[in-house]
Amino acid sequence: MNLWQDKDFPIIVSCAKTLAPWTEKEIVALGYRPIDKSENYVVVKGALRDVFKLNLWLRTAQRVLVPLFRGRCRHVRELYDKVGSLDWENLIDADGYVTVSSVVHNNETIRDTRMPSLVVKDAIVDRIRMKTGRRPDSGGDYDLGASIFVHWNGDTVIVYIDTSGAPLSKRGYRKIPGSAPMQETLAAGCIDAMEWEGNSPFFAPMCGSGTPAIEAALKAMNRAPGSLRARFGFMGIKGYNQIIPGEKAPKAAPRQRFGVSPELIFKDMLIEAGEQEKKEIPPIVATDISPEAIQNAQINANAAGVFNHITFSACDFAETEIGKYFNPENPPQARPVIFFNPEYGIRLGDPEELKILYDRIGQFLADKCRGMTGGLITGNPDLARVINLKYKHRVPFYNGPIDCRLFVYEL
Repeated sequence: MNLWQDKDFPIIVSCAKTLAPWTEKEIVALGYRPIDKSENYVVVKGALRDVFKLNLWLRTAQRVLVPLFRGRCRHVRELYDKVGSLDWENLIDADGYVTVSSVVHNNETIRDTRMPSLVVKDAIVDRIRMKTGRRPDSGGDYDLGASIFVHWNGDTVIVYIDTSGAPLSKRGYRKIPGSAPMQETLAAGCIDAMEWEGNSPFFAPMCGSGTPAIEAALKAMNRAPGSLRARFGFMGIKGYNQIIPGEKAPKAAPRQRFGVSPELIFKDMLIEAGEQEKKEIPPIVATDISPEAIQNAQINANAAGVFNHITFSACDFAETEIGKYFNPENPPQARPVIFFNPEYGIRLGDPEELKILYDRIGQFLADKCRGMTGGLITGNPDLARVINLKYKHRVPFYNGPIDCRLFVYEL
């Protein structure tokens, strides 16, 4: 397979469990027609530019994968042989670097789930050494080279080129995570589930490390989340810097007449993405009772390039200045959104003490947020009932391993 010249191959966009509906909406909005989907992936067809575009623009996805091999495999020796039959010398530079990760389900022959990664790595390196006389280095550093992902379920194995490398949730802006931070892709999914389109005020009380407010600012600005990253897995694939005849990227290489490299094509996409950004966005307000949390959120927002678009304040959530930015007697066309991500009493907080907090949140939403859309995500259904408001939607999400629900209220 030649990733740079093939024009119509399947692209698997993986995401965290339950995020697939929101990932699919993003993919459709980018102009693609999904051909398959499950609870944690969406499949489209495309080529080089599509791989770049999906990595650059998707907010809720984890990885963009291109399958190289799918087949039956019962044990690791068979895996080694089948992986070793692929033409890795055309995909990975003999003097380069490769990272291999794997997920194994329902396979009784595998006692150590790390073993498939090691076997695939050996098969790749041995094949390249046999064909070229040299071998790439290997390890777990996504910043150094190509990335391979292996999914082994029962006796079926799929080997992918992982064009993302590090998961897309790692935007690169979260310099100080704080305690129990919300993953960037989950925050983006919650924002989409609350149907906020970036054209009305957004409030994030109890903001913690600032992820919901930062993701809201990125969406409102129409900033491609991938533009914050310096590295993707596709940059380590052999040929990334080599000229492809007939391809055009006039903004990145205006003098190049005979084709451009994948590298210049991606740089051209970055330029176009920057030109689509909005300079003015509605107010985004982030508050937290902890001055240290606010300071951390400001550092993260600055790394994301959205510091000047977010108003930060250290205060109790009930002191968030809603009226300064929104008058229910003269509402904007789009409903403002207020989003809470309180402790669940699972990893942090005592459930009995948190009942008082959740009761206060419910009172605040009812008394101070009339005319807005409210959102609260929690992994504790007993605490959710303390809010005592009728919800419009209840959306399932996973916050790491915790089964959560996002409650959406029209206040």
